[in-house]
Amino acid sequence: MRHRCKSVTNFELMPQPPNERAPNNPWPQWPRVFGVDYGHAEVIAVFGKDPRVYSVLTKEFIGDEDGNIKALVTQDVELTPEGPKAIEGTERERPCDLCVLSMGFLAPEGYMIKELGLDVDQRNNIHASHGDYRTSVEGVFAGGDCRRGQSLVVWAIHEGRGVADATNKFLMQKRASERQNYRSAKFANLSSLSSMQ
Repeated sequence: MRHRCKSVTNFELMPQPPNERAPNNPWPQWPRVFGVDYGHAEVIAVFGKDPRVYSVLTKEFIGDEDGNIKALVTQDVELTPEGPKAIEGTERERPCDLCVLSMGFLAPEGYMIKELGLDVDQRNNIHASHGDYRTSVEGVFAGGDCRRGQSLVVWAIHEGRGVADATNKFLMQKRASERQNYRSAKFANLSSLSSMQ
């Protein structure tokens, strides 16, 4: 939008969230409620309407003869217990010359958490304290979205640096401990040799 586009549309697969917590979303769960982020507010200020279109999936990308995107084929969906379901007869072709995929974030990959045996919080993010970044498994650290949930990229950068620092400290302490253990074992072996003479 800041590059002077003619329009912005943000397709959301899920339906528009309620303005207040639903009965099945009590505290202390993360509140799943409608909100306007700064990016949405900027688009509203410039174009006069919210850019989000809810309950829509993108079925197809249409290109021109040079391979550039020129349109999207979308279809309305309804939410069922099995997940979003396409509504027949709602396909539309929408003009498009730039498509940015932003898939969202629910939680870190579950298979990795399970395989490593990591503790998680109530939102299924990896449990690790800010500033320390240690998880419940020794030598495994977590930061950014997998620790705090989806957030701004500046937080991911900040926490990535913090994880790197915490990991380095952990490895340096481990190396120093291993050197000390090696020296102690070597000295013990030399002591036993001299006592045998």
